Amino acid sequence: MATETVEEKSDQGTEKLRELIAARVVLWDFDGPVCRLFARHRAERVAAGLVEWLAGRGLRGLLTEDERQTLDPQVVLRAVDRRHPGSDLVAELEERLTQDELLAAASALPTAYADPLIRTWSAVGSRLAVTTNNSPRVVHAYLAGRGLTGCFAPHIYGRTADLHRLKPDPHCLNLALAALGAGPESALMIGDSPTDFVAAERAGVRFLGYASGERRAGQLRAAGADTVLTSLEPVLRALRG
Repeated sequence: MATETVEEKSDQGTEKLRELIAARVVLWDFDGPVCRLFARHRAERVAAGLVEWLAGRGLRGLLTEDERQTLDPQVVLRAVDRRHPGSDLVAELEERLTQDELLAAASALPTAYADPLIRTWSAVGSRLAVTTNNSPRVVHAYLAGRGLTGCFAPHIYGRTADLHRLKPDPHCLNLALAALGAGPESALMIGDSPTDFVAAERAGVRFLGYASGERRAGQLRAAGADTVLTSLEPVLRALRG
């Protein structure tokens, strides 16, 4: 039985990457592939703050114990929305999260190689959009601070009042494709979570996984992603090549 050499596997991976980066439309998740949004303004503190805010209003019982202990503020927001969809309570909680995200954006750290990759992809003629579960106001603020707004604007699609349409629902991806006049077969999504992969799959868009470490990479592969990188440098190198 024939066996693949390390070189053959490497060649196949390089060829697969070249196929992916040939996409004419690239949809970027924000927190992860573009930047570490909560690098300094920690996400677990934001989540705890939302839980405390609810408790201060006598609403601690809206959350399960697991939800109260979560490190992800989006878990708190979505849990409340499931119980009181479209309510003023959810709107106020979402605004509090947005304000925390805006604070975080001021001290966010760019993902290694993301800035030059974004500029290069834009320069070679691909059209870029952000498709995220974060507030679009936060994305605009961060991109403006990095001088990257022109690479994406106006195609920034983020959290709205319809929280049930957050990823893994493909709603924001479909909005981006429609606005860009692009079919899913011409697009690629870069994401760092299983929900990104599921949203891309539901939208019919090819997927490139970015993971900040092997644990996240394993989660993406377990979800079904077959191309997962722990650095964007190979993408930039292939694009320049």
